[in-house]
Amino acid sequence: MTTVHRPSWLTPPPSDGPRHTLHIVSGKGGTGKTTIAGSLACALATDGRRVLLCEVEGRDAISQLFNTDSLRNRGERRLIKTPDGGTVYGLAMDPENALMEYLETFYHLGLAGKALDRFGVVDFATSIAPGLQDVLLTGKVYEVARRLIKGLPNAYDAVVLDAPPTGRIAKFLNVHDAVADLAKVGPIRGQADSINAVLHSEHTVVHLVTLLEDMPITETVEAIDDLTPTKIELGAVIANMITPTSLDQDQLALAAEHRLPIAVPGLSDVANKALADEFAVDAQRMLAEHQRRLRLQQLDRPLVQVDLDPFGIEVESLFGIAATLQDQLADEVRA
Repeated sequence: MTTVHRPSWLTPPPSDGPRHTLHIVSGKGGTGKTTIAGSLACALATDGRRVLLCEVEGRDAISQLFNTDSLRNRGERRLIKTPDGGTVYGLAMDPENALMEYLETFYHLGLAGKALDRFGVVDFATSIAPGLQDVLLTGKVYEVARRLIKGLPNAYDAVVLDAPPTGRIAKFLNVHDAVADLAKVGPIRGQADSINAVLHSEHTVVHLVTLLEDMPITETVEAIDDLTPTKIELGAVIANMITPTSLDQDQLALAAEHRLPIAVPGLSDVANKALADEFAVDAQRMLAEHQRRLRLQQLDRPLVQVDLDPFGIEVESLFGIAATLQDQLADEVRA
């Protein structure tokens, strides 16, 4: 394990803000990690707080979630005002723009950098050094998160990153190893060390989104195993799209075995039987979800449970999930 040097400028997060500055949200594809990331940003945006929601996969997922124009090449844009009085902003990152910013910041290659882009040098650089792409993307995340630490006027109270999926998250955050073969000294190495310091500080936490299904849970367990040696703080496991029910386990077991009487007035015996059959299938699924929930509880991580919205996800739905996150992550949000 590489020793992480803590620079003198790295002060703790403000006591009157969220517990962490940088919230990294990962999950297997299809678990709704972008929805949870967007909802978490809304949950953190209270009482005048400014929260930035970032994406790095080039999917335009944030703009689709908030039903707005594409964020590509548009910088930091206001997305929405929350009912709790905060504001969420969005930023879509890509390696090319991140490299252009890097060249301008450290080498003052404004127009020359654009010329390199036209000649395909950017694509060439990121293709021969794949680790450079992750360093550039995490570097941009680091830059916006560091504004609060530095007390800059354009700072955000929190930054939420819709990160790569669980199968790649540990490698994505392993900036030190990514840079080891790229640079021993110089600006790239210096920036990587600063990024590493923030990622390993009390400013950063990783939340993992899953479903109560076998494959997503397995990937969540593997991600925890991969992230634990990095010493980056692990936060909550968020079980998303849970089937809500008012029945207890005994009642679900009876329904699954067709032993829970169902007789809807006005329906024929055939229709009632069809309803009972359908309910039995749903009960079996909910019993299976319960067993998988027990597996997640054994991970010894805070477990957040978000119910399935049968009407789908719209902007207003995000506020409902945000309220759930505020309730179950109260110490994290500090609303």
